[in-house]
Amino acid sequence: MFALAARSGDSSPIFDRLSPRLPEIAAGMFDAALAAVPGLEDLPEDHFADVMPSLLGGAMAFIRAVEDGRMVTAEEVAQYVTPVVERHAEDRIPLRQLMTGLFSGTSYLWGEIARTAAPYEMPDVAAVGQGILEALMHITIIISEVHSGVEQSIYTVEREARRALCAALLRGAPVDELAARADIALEDRYDVLTLHLRPGPLIMVADAMVTRRRIRQFQQTLYSLIGTTALNTFDGSDGIILLPSRSRPTSVIGVAPFERLATSLAEQFGVDVFIAECPGSTRADLPRAAQQTTDLAELARLLGRRTGVYRLDDLLLEYQLTRPGPARDRLAERIAPILGHAHLFDTLDAHIRHGSDRKAAAAVVHVHPNTFSYRLRRVAELTGLDPSDPHDSRLLAAALTIHSLYPAPEPPELGEGV
Repeated sequence: MFALAARSGDSSPIFDRLSPRLPEIAAGMFDAALAAVPGLEDLPEDHFADVMPSLLGGAMAFIRAVEDGRMVTAEEVAQYVTPVVERHAEDRIPLRQLMTGLFSGTSYLWGEIARTAAPYEMPDVAAVGQGILEALMHITIIISEVHSGVEQSIYTVEREARRALCAALLRGAPVDELAARADIALEDRYDVLTLHLRPGPLIMVADAMVTRRRIRQFQQTLYSLIGTTALNTFDGSDGIILLPSRSRPTSVIGVAPFERLATSLAEQFGVDVFIAECPGSTRADLPRAAQQTTDLAELARLLGRRTGVYRLDDLLLEYQLTRPGPARDRLAERIAPILGHAHLFDTLDAHIRHGSDRKAAAAVVHVHPNTFSYRLRRVAELTGLDPSDPHDSRLLAAALTIHSLYPAPEPPELGEGV
């Protein structure tokens, strides 16, 4: 409880001066709030028609509370603030802009009080300032809570509608009704991106929080890159993005636009991020493009590639090798005889990776080059394919690729002497 210099129930010189000017002061607060937020001045004149009545009503409630010798209550503040915030949150005016306008308007009010106060009224000015701070606390809390509640309600519905539309497009299902519900104009062509993360260690109780944070970071990063919200199904680990081909971002200093997306997300998530891209797909071709990019992103991860963007041309041989069929199964069988010999398997893998550089390959498996050569001869004896022969080496490399993606059960380790 606090009191002005005048007794409770009596008039205060400060409010004697301010009350007749309330409409003028409210208009000044409103103008100060608009001026503090660039862009709002371009809205229609009647867009903020509900603000002035709320300002005047709230000001009168504040004056009555102060002259009664008490602080204004949260309930009194909510009566005037809540409807205004609800409407502007529904209009998608950001919380930052509302807060900026609030404090700029309050600063104008305080300037009017201080400008007209006489030196002997300083105790009353301090008391009114205390009351303004109390009211400002309530207003700030109410704006934050109401805006967040409206935003969650609207964005959740909108996000789910967009997600359902994206999923339907990827299935080739009817989408006209879903597009109307999501308020989305369908495009003729889309760039299809599949996003896949390399799994990282997560604490079980933190999984949900990590997922929510990743989805939020993903949305913010994607928006900063393309300047709009794209249809997507990202769930925190995997997902597909449908980006209108006409809004494809441009390269910057030689870096492909989606490379920036991959590297930025990898830095934020702390794991490798693989993006597979199929540009310019028609709506009818989206299911095929989605399957292809999903396979490519998974292929890049399983092959141990780095964070980046991959197209079919980047993994052409590996992609074809991993298509189901008798040729894939027969290739996989070619290295079956060495699966129980880890030292031979590792030697072959090092040879394929380093090619003619026998010394570097031997160093990878920590043996002398002569021992390395002996092991390669054992591979040739067991598989019937000579790693030093160009044709046989290609077959062995293909077999290793298939095994890395579709590993067969390994027999017991037979040891190096076998």
